[in-house]
Amino acid sequence: MIFFLYLLAAYLVGSINFSILLFKFLGKEDPRHQFSGNPGVTNIYRQAGLGWAIIILLLDTGKAIALSFAALHGVSPSEIPWVGLALILGNRYPVFHQFKGGKGVANYLGFTAAITPMGACLGAVSWGITFWAARVPFISSFFMVFFLAGATILKWRDFPLAIIGSVLIFLFIVMNHRQNIKEFREGKNSIRQ
Repeated sequence: MIFFLYLLAAYLVGSINFSILLFKFLGKEDPRHQFSGNPGVTNIYRQAGLGWAIIILLLDTGKAIALSFAALHGVSPSEIPWVGLALILGNRYPVFHQFKGGKGVANYLGFTAAITPMGACLGAVSWGITFWAARVPFISSFFMVFFLAGATILKWRDFPLAIIGSVLIFLFIVMNHRQNIKEFREGKNSIRQ
């Protein structure tokens, strides 16, 4: 029963999209109506600048870190990645924002930071290096998410259900970027993030 309460709480926490709330508070147009249509950090950077993007990144990762710490103390290692998956599902399909949300990358970074800080650091560094080399945000996100999932799998290698949950998070985030992949393969200039 506790596990299902954690799943519900994670989904609801994931459903809180700070960029949509911030833009509403500032009297700006919904961030989902411009550029990529994604209310994630990259699109906030495009619309409002680096300062607001950093604030959104800190808020998104902060709520995920708090949830992860709670899960570390409330459920078993086998269940923790599934709480993370519920968080990412809430971010992608937020009940508070007409089920149209982000892709879960910043949330996954925060969730992993509490579980394996070194894995989160490696993931963030891989994002920076890949972005410096390729200048394509979603490809950088793939590298980061790969490192995050890999670090989680290494930490819980003795828990098969945790490994399955970590793999599903990785695959779900990649699936969330299928439009990016399609446009990239077609050579379109407007790469979505």
